[in-house]
Amino acid sequence: MPQAPPGFYPERHTGDLHGFYSAVMTHPNRPTSPSWPQPATLARSAPTRRLWLLTAPALALGAWALSPRRAQAQMAASLLEESDPGAQGLAYRADAAKVDPAKNPTYKPGQTCANCSLYAGDAGQPQGGCALFYGKEVAAAGWCNAWERKPG
Repeated sequence: MPQAPPGFYPERHTGDLHGFYSAVMTHPNRPTSPSWPQPATLARSAPTRRLWLLTAPALALGAWALSPRRAQAQMAASLLEESDPGAQGLAYRADAAKVDPAKNPTYKPGQTCANCSLYAGDAGQPQGGCALFYGKEVAAAGWCNAWERKPG
């Protein structure tokens, strides 16, 4: 086999790192293969008590914030005002007795939100939801020109 000409291969570095590198590479406890995590160790471990104790209060707070009673309490506070632009467009009145029949010829005495098919409130309640005014409640004694007879 032919010899390489002198200077063809770089000289070996004999500084401090060379001794350290050769000592590490020849250490008897050096692993012979890379220490990649095994697939089983990459999977999630079983939930611990600490994880449960940290997440349980957050879940309870979230359940409380999204509870139906809390949502009903928020909805009760948002009664539709007659000055609302949507209410004005439908000639909404919170008290049907105050509707002017000359301005609203479709109004007939006895028509109220409580007996309208669009009203979603419970019977006997002073206010309830309406399909036309999402997120707002209307007075059960109110009226608007979109009134339709409740079937039945």
